[in-house]
This record gives sequence, structure tokens and C-alpha cells, in this order.
Amino acid sequence: MKHKLIALKEMRPYLLLWFTQLISTLGSAMTSYALVLWSYGQSGSALQTALLMVCSYAPYVLCSVFAGALSDRWNPKHTMLICDALTAACTLTILLLLKTGNLQTWHLYLVNAFSGLTNTLQQPASEVATTALLPRKYYQKVGGLKYLSNALNSVMTPVITTAIFGFWGLDSVILLDLISFAIAFLVLLCFITIPRTASQQSKESMGDSIRTGIHWLRSNRGILHLMLFLAGINLVASMYNAALPALLLNKADETALSIVNAMSGFTMLAGSLLSSFLPAPKNRVKAIWGCLMLSMCTENFLLAFGNHLWLWCIGVFFGWIAIPWMSANLETVYRLNIPSHLQGRVFAARNSFQFFTIPIGYFLGGFLTDNVFEPVMAAQSSQSILTRLFGTDKGSGAAFLFAVLWLTGIAVCLIFRADKHIRRLPQHTEPNTAHNEKEKSL
Repeated sequence: MKHKLIALKEMRPYLLLWFTQLISTLGSAMTSYALVLWSYGQSGSALQTALLMVCSYAPYVLCSVFAGALSDRWNPKHTMLICDALTAACTLTILLLLKTGNLQTWHLYLVNAFSGLTNTLQQPASEVATTALLPRKYYQKVGGLKYLSNALNSVMTPVITTAIFGFWGLDSVILLDLISFAIAFLVLLCFITIPRTASQQSKESMGDSIRTGIHWLRSNRGILHLMLFLAGINLVASMYNAALPALLLNKADETALSIVNAMSGFTMLAGSLLSSFLPAPKNRVKAIWGCLMLSMCTENFLLAFGNHLWLWCIGVFFGWIAIPWMSANLETVYRLNIPSHLQGRVFAARNSFQFFTIPIGYFLGGFLTDNVFEPVMAAQSSQSILTRLFGTDKGSGAAFLFAVLWLTGIAVCLIFRADKHIRRLPQHTEPNTAHNEKEKSL
């Protein structure tokens, strides 16, 4: 009990930041979810809805490497406050357009692109702040807490948003988002002090900072290839996210979409609690691979071939139950191998290498659903094999796409399982010495 109280005291500044950012993130997630419902209701197009996320992620991927160089030089608290304020201004713009009856889908594309740009600066600053606020021995707990917040958001977002959106409309959802922002902003401004790091004293030019982060990754192939492995997983996951509304809203309704999303949240919550009790694995890389292989083998298969809500929920359970533990181990591998004074630059480069497939995946998922798989299924006879597997109604094309994603996800895991650089990745070294030690065979 004494050790827990000591840990709580040592983690108190980070926990305060984490909790208030959780509230703000919940508000933002509710707005994003409501905009998906609003956009799909306006257009009925998976592609037009997926483009919302393309616009959010494209600036993030393109500009992250520059943002990382800046995050290692700027005060992370000031960066987070400014980015939060600009994001809130974007949300307020949507509300004003909605109240005046002028809101259109292309407005959302512009606003999401600008919000994505501010998030590009905020995310590496948040990583630097986490490292500055936390003692090294709590790094693995950070991964669990991050997925705990993701789980809580996933549980509450679809349920709360569907209720508020249905009864009071989009403007009420946005108003709650602005209130949650105000709480997080004031707490960060008044009650959290983030220590300065050595990198913020650096006189290194931005160009040199960018080259430093990229050069470190090129010299540490295990970390780089691990990021590329996650990029392949993100491609499959983003195509999944783009096609999911088209599958569930057509084969079922908004309630089914809400239940499936809530199920993923409950599962992540259970997985987060489970991961906090599990001991550190002997081989973190194998643990990461095993968790992702379980996810890729199950969820997309049941979404593709299952035609009932309970089967979709079982698929979501197996798809998400191990992800929090995977994330905790991935976070630990990164933080133990990347020198602390380079983390802002390397994490920003990671955002480009690991997440560049997300906007591509959202676009492909929406485009292929609307223009390839749905037309293919519409042209099938009632006796064809594809019709027997995926059905005849609208949404059967999305189910067909999920079958392709099932095979693609397994292939990605198998390819990177054989990568020698990932297999030889050091796992128990200190950040300031990891780049000097020889790689050890696992």
C-alpha cells in the first residue's frame, strides 16, 4: 500500500494532465463521431465520410517531422495550450456554421485539415511532457493509461453521442466539446508545471534537428522497421475504420454501429485493466507481434462473414482485448531505446513513418467500398459464391472488403515476424545507452 501511495505521489502531475486531457479528448471524439453520422446522413457515401479523416491525418503525416524538431526546442506546455486553443477555435467555427445553416461537408474538410495541423504540433509536445513529468520506472504504465483513456472514450463516445445527437442535435455535442476543452485548458494553464529538458536549451537549427531524428532512426533499424510494421497494421486498421459505417449502417442501423463501437471500448477497458496486472514479458517484440496477430486473425474475419450483431461483437472483443498490452510494451520499447533528449524529434519522425498509411487507408477504404466492392456485389447473381458469403443487400461490398483486410492483416504480421532487425531489437537498455550497445539475438 505504501508503494502505491509513493507511486501515486510521483505520478501526480502526469495523472492530472492525463485525466484532464481525457475529458477534452472525450469531447473531441464525440464531435468527430457526430460529424461522421451527420456526414453519412447527408451523402450516404463511405468515401466522402472517410475523407474527413484523410483531411485530419494528412497534415499530421506530412508535417510531423518538422513539428518534432520544434517540440524539442519549444516549451511543451505553451505548445499544448496554443494548439488546444486553435483546435477549440475550429470547433467553434463548425458550431457557428451549423447555427447559421451554412455547414457543408467541404467546410468540415478544411476545419479537419487545420485541426490536424495543430495536433501535429501538440502530439510530440505531449510526448516530451510525458517523459519530463514521469520517472522512467513508470514508462510501461503510460501505455496502459493511454489505452485506458482510449477505452473509456470508445465506451462513452458512441453511447453518449448517439443519445445527444438523436435528441438535441449536432450543436449540443459541439457545445459539450467546448466545455471539456475549457476544463483541460484551465487545469494545464494553472496547475501543471512541466520541467524544461536539455533539448530545449539547444541552439541546433531546425534542419539539423530534423536530420538528427531521421539519422537516429536510420542507425537503429530495429526501431525503424518496428514503426514500418505498425504502418502496415495502420493501413489495415484505417481501411477498417473507413468501411465500418458502410457495413453496419447498411446491414443494421445506428444502434448497431453504436453497440459495436461501445464494445470495442469495453474490450479496451478490460484489456487495459488486464495489462496493468500482467508482468513484463521476457520478449516484448514477440508480445507485440502476438497481440497484433490475434487481432488480425479474428476481428475482420467475423465482420466479413458474420451477419449478426453478436458475431460482430465477438470479433471486436478478440480484435481489441490484447491491444492495450501491445501498446504498453510498444511504448516501453520506444522509450527505453530512444534517448530522452531526442524523443521529440524521433517520435515526430515516427509519426511520418508509422502513421503515413492512415490517410491512405481511409481513402482506399472509402473509395474501394463505394467504387469497387459494392458495385461488384451489386452485379452478382443470387446464386454466386460471393452472394452466399456476403449477402445481397447494400453493405455486402463492405463485408467483402473486410474479408480482403482479414487476409492482408495476417500477411503483414507474417512478413514482419521474419524481419531480422526487429527480432534483434534490444529491449532492456537505458535510453542514453541503447544506441551504443550491440544488438542481441532474441
